[in-house]
Amino acid sequence: MNDRFFALSIAGGRGERLRPLTDDRPKPMVEINGKPIISYQVDWMRSQGVTDVIFLCGYKGDMIQNYFGNGSKHGITAHYSFEDTPLGRGGALKQGLSLAPDNATNVLVANGDIITNQPLGPISDLHHKTGAIGTIMLVPYNSQYGIVESNNQNIVTKFTEKGDLPYWINAGVYLFSRQIESLLPDLGDHETTTFRDLARDGQLAAFHSNSTWTSIESPKDLNDFSDQITKGQIKLA
Repeated sequence: MNDRFFALSIAGGRGERLRPLTDDRPKPMVEINGKPIISYQVDWMRSQGVTDVIFLCGYKGDMIQNYFGNGSKHGITAHYSFEDTPLGRGGALKQGLSLAPDNATNVLVANGDIITNQPLGPISDLHHKTGAIGTIMLVPYNSQYGIVESNNQNIVTKFTEKGDLPYWINAGVYLFSRQIESLLPDLGDHETTTFRDLARDGQLAAFHSNSTWTSIESPKDLNDFSDQITKGQIKLA
């Protein structure tokens, strides 16, 4: 019986919108309260039973390898997949999956700039129930502006500060059946190729999450998340 659970972290991004913080490091290595973004992610993965993490490295990927080493200090076994030339996220996933053993029938995948505390069990339950090849975690689409509601008489009835819009977005967290490997592009992005094909064939499930989640896209995201952690407003792994 296989008691190892593999995860892949897509950690090759340059993070142009976080410059100058990313001038000397990859985006996942930017720190929040003295700790790299990707370290928060690994803590979460480990708390959900992940034993092995394959880091998909690109821009300045040696910094990620130097930080995690063999993974023992972080409670995991670390593996590294480096790109000789840019492969795109889909190509990077396909190359990285080849490092997982054949009996790793399901793998967790996350973008390297994602922090969440979503329990994996409910996602796994949905994945098995639907028999989908891939299951995507979705989160509410938050407005970046305050929302104003009014009635039929054009009277303002409510203000909501950055409330949820009636849409769900891709959270960059996936559970894949291993058979997805042959469906991934050698070069390119899985979201514009593989995901569209799976959705067309009814092989892509959607898990709706209301757990803590953030994608670090700007210095403001860094500051906001740092404040939430400092004030104890969120609980992570």
